[in-house]
Amino acid sequence: MFASLSQQVEPMDEERLERAVSRLRADLLDAQYSVLEQARTPVVVLIAGIAGAGRGRVVNTLNEWMDPRHIRTSAFGPRDEAERQRPHMWRYWQALPSRGRTAIIFEGWYTEAIDARVNRRIKRHAFWHTLHEIQRFERMLAMEGAVVLKFWLHLDADRQRAHFRELERDRATRWRVTAEDWRAHRQHKRICKVAEEAIRMSDTVHAPWHLIDASDLGQAQLAVGKVILKALKTALSGQRRTAAPALPPLVVPSEQPAQPARVVTKPMSKHDYEPELEHLQGRLNMLLRHPAFARRSLAVVFEGMDAAGKGGAIRRITHALDARNYRVHPVAAPTEHERRYPWLWRFWRDVPRDGRVALFDRSWYGRVLVERVEGFAAEPDWSRAYEEINAFEQEWTEHGIIVCKFWLEVSADEQLRRFNERGRRRFKRFKITPEDWRNRERWGDYLPAVQDMLARTHTERAPWAVVVADDKYRARLAILESLCERLESELQ
Repeated sequence: MFASLSQQVEPMDEERLERAVSRLRADLLDAQYSVLEQARTPVVVLIAGIAGAGRGRVVNTLNEWMDPRHIRTSAFGPRDEAERQRPHMWRYWQALPSRGRTAIIFEGWYTEAIDARVNRRIKRHAFWHTLHEIQRFERMLAMEGAVVLKFWLHLDADRQRAHFRELERDRATRWRVTAEDWRAHRQHKRICKVAEEAIRMSDTVHAPWHLIDASDLGQAQLAVGKVILKALKTALSGQRRTAAPALPPLVVPSEQPAQPARVVTKPMSKHDYEPELEHLQGRLNMLLRHPAFARRSLAVVFEGMDAAGKGGAIRRITHALDARNYRVHPVAAPTEHERRYPWLWRFWRDVPRDGRVALFDRSWYGRVLVERVEGFAAEPDWSRAYEEINAFEQEWTEHGIIVCKFWLEVSADEQLRRFNERGRRRFKRFKITPEDWRNRERWGDYLPAVQDMLARTHTERAPWAVVVADDKYRARLAILESLCERLESELQ
């Protein structure tokens, strides 16, 4: 793969190169501003390659040739404490650009995976799993309209060694060569082998690799710029690259429980409810203070029809928690700012770190519920969301986040009774809106969406529990009991 690169480079004298760069810079700026004005396409440029191939200088040059005010450049090294406490891809989600803007990713998701495999910190099956995860990430970006460009800047071992020695001979530049660079040189053969495997597995129509011979840095920079310009022009023309076929699901049917657990509740008195509530809250508190939970975290998702009791259930949970260690996320329609990013982006910002609890009053499931029913998402978009959600939740659970999901099932008659009660009581009137009444009229439209959601996103690691919630007391106790049992199972 890499051996033929030097044969593809057309010699170019300095004057010709300068003219080509001058034209390219003007065209790149025009294209960048047009993409920005359309505000339709985010652009992701990933720079990877061999040590000494000029990756950093290429990044700097792109920021010089284009308007850096509309570029976000992110360089990734060893993980800091905050990153270690989140799932593998979390830090890369934070670097994504909004529509119309450009992100330049230096030392990104491939460099980390390749380095781990080269230095034998992960085995081959784990390396492949990481690449599979990356493929899903890039496919999702492309389906959301992003232009994803990946560059591998290459030097053969002889040129790399000569480059390092040349830098070391000059006092002004010897600081550029580190012990880490020479270690990479000694590993050149293995790095190339692992990188070739990664490139072959992840070179797709929607996120292609571009291999660049970096023996002449000026020509390498020109080549990178030309590829970016061509991609921007394609995006401006309205053409969308055909996405590759869907990848095999991360969660296969054999790993899924047959159906969500259905917790049937019977009415109970307040007299019986209050001591049991206090007991379960104490049990939950003790579990969250268990030493093993310090290395885990908890995400609790609540979905249900309006007035199903989601808020009340959340409050009974938070009464058992240390206020410093939890956060409630009420999820509404995405803001104008959030709509400029991939739809899951806003939920990746809310990943709980170790020892913390995140409670979601509605969640990412809005994509396959309200957005599906109300037509806010096109059918191809909400149809692929089931697998994207499963992959999203699997990334969380693989990191050690305990994901508990509750569907609160309330009857139409009980919902009507609660709506009327909210209208009568002044301190509850804020809970009822014209939107609630309109949603009630579409009850029959929501039922198939709910059934599909439960069937297609009920997995072994992130199962649904359906709680019959006509009796609020019983429902709250059932939720607390379920949480305690799940935590006991996970922490033992």
